[in-house]
Amino acid sequence: MTDVAAGTVHRQIVDIVASRTLYDESYLLPESHFEADLGIDSVIFESIVAAVRERFALDAALPAGLATIGELVAAVEEALAAGGGGAPAVTVSDGHAPDSGAADPVQEAVVRAAMRHTQYEREQLPLDADFESELGVDSVVLVSIVADCARELALPDNVAGTVTAPTLRELIAKLRVFAAAQDGSAVQGGGTAAEKPSRPAWDSRSMKDFVEQRDGDLFAKTRSFRGYLRGREAERLYWYGMPLHSRCGNRALILDELTGQKREFLMFASNNYLGVANHPKVIEAVCDATRRYGATHTGSRFIGGTNALHKELERRLAAFKGRPACIVYPGGYAANLGTISALVKSYDTLVVDKLNHMSIVDGARLSGSVRRIYQHNDMADLERILKRCDDRTAGRLIVADGVFSMHGDICDLPEIVRLGREYGARVMIDDAHATGVLGERGSGTAEHFGLKGEVDLELGTMSKSLAGMGGFVVGEEDVVEYLRFYAHSYVFAANIPAGVAAGLIASLDVIEAEPERITRLWSNIRFLHRQLADAGFDLENTESAILPLVIGDERRAMEMGRAVRARGLFCQTVVFPGVPLGDARLRVSVTCEHTREDLEAAAGIFVEAARETGVLPSAG
Repeated sequence: MTDVAAGTVHRQIVDIVASRTLYDESYLLPESHFEADLGIDSVIFESIVAAVRERFALDAALPAGLATIGELVAAVEEALAAGGGGAPAVTVSDGHAPDSGAADPVQEAVVRAAMRHTQYEREQLPLDADFESELGVDSVVLVSIVADCARELALPDNVAGTVTAPTLRELIAKLRVFAAAQDGSAVQGGGTAAEKPSRPAWDSRSMKDFVEQRDGDLFAKTRSFRGYLRGREAERLYWYGMPLHSRCGNRALILDELTGQKREFLMFASNNYLGVANHPKVIEAVCDATRRYGATHTGSRFIGGTNALHKELERRLAAFKGRPACIVYPGGYAANLGTISALVKSYDTLVVDKLNHMSIVDGARLSGSVRRIYQHNDMADLERILKRCDDRTAGRLIVADGVFSMHGDICDLPEIVRLGREYGARVMIDDAHATGVLGERGSGTAEHFGLKGEVDLELGTMSKSLAGMGGFVVGEEDVVEYLRFYAHSYVFAANIPAGVAAGLIASLDVIEAEPERITRLWSNIRFLHRQLADAGFDLENTESAILPLVIGDERRAMEMGRAVRARGLFCQTVVFPGVPLGDARLRVSVTCEHTREDLEAAAGIFVEAARETGVLPSAG
């Protein structure tokens, strides 16, 4: 055999399978059948084989019909023995994770957990790599890594919510302190901590505490969360999902399911920025097309699910955005998942803003790519990351929100485009909250900056300004056609009904025929922004229809949300996971339908509620 030892072949192949499947390595036995035992389909299996061939520098193809991990290991060992390749094993000396036989149980637990939750292989995890900028590990993934380690090392349950670190090495050091303090007396994890006999008046937990709750019963965490949720609802702090009983305009009739009473609210939680959702022409178009084509088409776009209206909608969206071609997805979330995972693979690098929407985060995970996170709108940090991108990676894609959905600020698109060109990276901008808001015609971030045609891909959602449902991506024809065949969330999903497509086409007609809607929207944005800023609220750097009232403390934010609702105004109270812990806020959405009286009333309500809850000092 070459310079790769026999035992190392098995370990490295198990590492690869673990990184592609997120299985704990203890499940990956030599006799484990790829399909029957591990649920590995042909697509994932091919990616495993490709990674194995690359890892061991195998020139020839591996035999067909390999069914188990043991058979794959044997095939690689046979190829290496025949002189078909070879790669040195990774050692601690190069700063990467050690072999799985290393003596340090804390280090091994951290590395294994990191592999499971990042899909990286062992040699892709340098111990001193920065979690965000070099590994693309955000705070949510880090909680999962720490929770796994706590369970394996029998550490206290609260470790996952309290321990943070910038690198694997520092995380290992911190967990080593906890492990030493256990003194060998801890009971192995897997059970649920006993409930304390008495609880404080305030339940200080957040939704973060239920992300990684382990139990032999899969549903145990749901019962635990239910108790927490009922407590929040009883205090009228969680008021999510209350049903509308009217159209959603500047006012809306909402049923409070906790009391069974309906009440009209000033509505500042709608993304209907241009007020098109209630336009008679849009509603009529939806009804007419539904009567003509039926309620839905019952199939994917490839299998009986394409309607003439889908084609027309794609043509109109491409023209509206000023790009050659468009693909429509079932939703904006599906558009990010499908586009990113279709274009970016394990050998590519995805570079994302720290505050991007969760659909971008999940698309990154699904792609299995090398991931890098740059600090929010920090172009110096983005350039530093691009400079340090491994030359071995193939393609690079920078993805950022055009308007950041919980902060309201706009990405630095001119600099992103410039850096993308300089460092050979493609650029995709998610215009979910920019379409209909930014630019003279409302076509989004690229128009706002005078960069039409300079952004490789522009993504949008149609459930906001466009007043329908679905998502879309515009770009070059070759790219769009590729996505039609390789984006799973398009190929294997039914698309929007014909009636919805007709309504969206009518919405574009209205937006293009009535540009005064955008003018009125911006007049309203500027007025309310000025009122709230003068009152002393922290609005961060918002430049859009989203006005964040930043509070920080989760309890105080929820209490202010309750005080606002009590005064007859509804806006979103945003806590974890919508924003990180310590960054809670109220999210106020302005539309063109708000009157001057609505805006003045809203400003007064926010000030009164803020003084009542201590967010702003009292009038005295």
